[in-house]
Amino acid sequence: MISNQINNLQKRIKDLKRYLDYGKKNARILEIDLELLSPITWKKQESIKKLNKEKYYLKTIIDNINEIETEINEIIVFLELGIETKDNQLIKEVFFKSQKIDKKIQKIEFYRMFAKENDNCNCYVDIQSGSGGTDAQDWAKMLLRMYLKWLDKKGFQTDIVHESSGEIIGIKSATIKVYGEYSFGWLRTETGIHRLIRKSPFDSGRRRHTSFSSVFVYPDIDDKIYINLNSSELRIDVYRSSGAGGQHVNRTESAVRVTHLPTNVVTQCQSNRSQHKNKEQAIKQMKSKLYEIQKREKQKEKKELEKNKSNITWGNQIRSYILDNSKIKDLRTGIETNNIQSILDGDLDEFIEQSLIMGL
Repeated sequence: MISNQINNLQKRIKDLKRYLDYGKKNARILEIDLELLSPITWKKQESIKKLNKEKYYLKTIIDNINEIETEINEIIVFLELGIETKDNQLIKEVFFKSQKIDKKIQKIEFYRMFAKENDNCNCYVDIQSGSGGTDAQDWAKMLLRMYLKWLDKKGFQTDIVHESSGEIIGIKSATIKVYGEYSFGWLRTETGIHRLIRKSPFDSGRRRHTSFSSVFVYPDIDDKIYINLNSSELRIDVYRSSGAGGQHVNRTESAVRVTHLPTNVVTQCQSNRSQHKNKEQAIKQMKSKLYEIQKREKQKEKKELEKNKSNITWGNQIRSYILDNSKIKDLRTGIETNNIQSILDGDLDEFIEQSLIMGL
């Protein structure tokens, strides 16, 4: 039984090496090392940063596979010794060790799902309140909190680059920048309309209201992809910051809004004191956002962003949060849960992992 289990572990790690292009990744690490030794490379600090980032990503995969292979070889030796000496305790330890190795392989196998373009990139998460007035703006704020909590639990670093306060409560919109391994891969399936149904705390009659907010996730392409932005097609507005943002908020017109006129796509940034830096960041976001929109249009996986934005209502939702019935239903995976507070506190793994397994 244990022998069969070890044989299975060997086969799976062999399959992973083939699927993950183990040999090519090893060769690429050697290429990067040579590039880093070049005097030409050292004249370009940005190139050094990108190469080190790529090397870290590749070495993480290679080192994990090497470590697992070493552990498999070790338990083979210990199993043979245990059988030879009839040491049942040693055989039992080999069994428990093989179970731990199995879990490590499962983790790498899960990461096989991050095979789409830019899955390993940092990303941006745009949250936009839709129809529903004050309730929708409160709902957008609840979504912002939910994602920040999930990201914190997963160990991702975050930066709120823009937050526009609601007229009474909540937010009209917000943008989070997410830093971390496979952050875009983890979050990309969260793009869509999120519907909230509850007895409104803003209705004196406590009637049931339906609110909508949209989430759009796009990768930080980090200048890897060329997007032609014509300055004549951009409208750049400056304004005073609102919401969280430090002591400079509401004192100077440092916040920047960039509108791409042909598509009416908007990006905003207010996280820096410098108007120039905010403008630079907003334009960078614009390139990333337009790239993701173009990719989705080509793949015909999603409707164009502006159509989604103008129709954040019925028929486009990916998940419904029905608070007075204590039920959350993901309309794509079919998963339902009654753990309302747990989900709103960021326990999204079940939804996200199933959507990745289904290849959404």
